[in-house]
Amino acid sequence: MTASNVSDLLFDQLSFRSDRQKVISSNIANLNTPNYKTKDISFESALDNKKQERDLQMTVTNKNHIRPMDDLSNKNRIKTFEVDGLEVQNDGNNVNLDQQISQMAQNKVIHGAISNSIKKDATWFKLVVDASSKN
Repeated sequence: MTASNVSDLLFDQLSFRSDRQKVISSNIANLNTPNYKTKDISFESALDNKKQERDLQMTVTNKNHIRPMDDLSNKNRIKTFEVDGLEVQNDGNNVNLDQQISQMAQNKVIHGAISNSIKKDATWFKLVVDASSKN
């Protein structure tokens, strides 16, 4: 049970922020890798993937039905894209450490705000349940 219908969106956004942190960390880890290009993910594409997962679920209603096969290689896969317009160094790498650290800090702040929103939403839900049980 979720506290409200906003909770699902908050958890999706929290999952996206976690995935984005992984991509930023990967960019920083490849700072000195020749020809490495900076990568990022967009929330819109991640949200579209979530919608498709929910829309195309198969349901087994009879024991004789064929069970759906889960392709684990495609499930929860982060779709990245190369960031255009960045300055390329002599070795072909275009990772800017200052920019990546800044994006990581911004992502951390947003992640914390979303976490606090989820906690607040759950607190309000608990208060409503407690108040209704006293009547």
